[in-house]
Amino acid sequence: MSEDKSTTIRNAWRAAWGNGDLESFERLLADGYVRHTKTGSEGIESVRKAIESSQEAFPDLRTEVLETVEDGSMVAIRWQSHGTHTGSFMGVPPTDRVVTVTGATFCRFEEDLLAEEWVVWDPRELLSSVNIWKVGERPGDR
Repeated sequence: MSEDKSTTIRNAWRAAWGNGDLESFERLLADGYVRHTKTGSEGIESVRKAIESSQEAFPDLRTEVLETVEDGSMVAIRWQSHGTHTGSFMGVPPTDRVVTVTGATFCRFEEDLLAEEWVVWDPRELLSSVNIWKVGERPGDR
């Protein structure tokens, strides 16, 4: 991956997830773009909703791409997001706690456009940050 492409990805992720600027992210997308998560596959409409709900719940949300690694048409991105939980998110009312979540996204490019991504993060990390769930805790431990 050229430095320009790496910078483009970093800026697009920061703009979309950190500032709610969907246009920056959408400029990277190939026709038929698909995002895969552990709950299924989704298109850009679902991603838009995820970004919007994140922005509503964490208005100061900042996302940083910590590292990118390229192998042919695949690019791995390790990222971290943090912000203050001031709105309802995932059914959790605002806690005013600062939350930090890390994850990885594996991207498949077609030429210079993002065709598919596989996103991996643990929602329990977020729930632990707002003191709803402690990582390693079993239901009924409280």
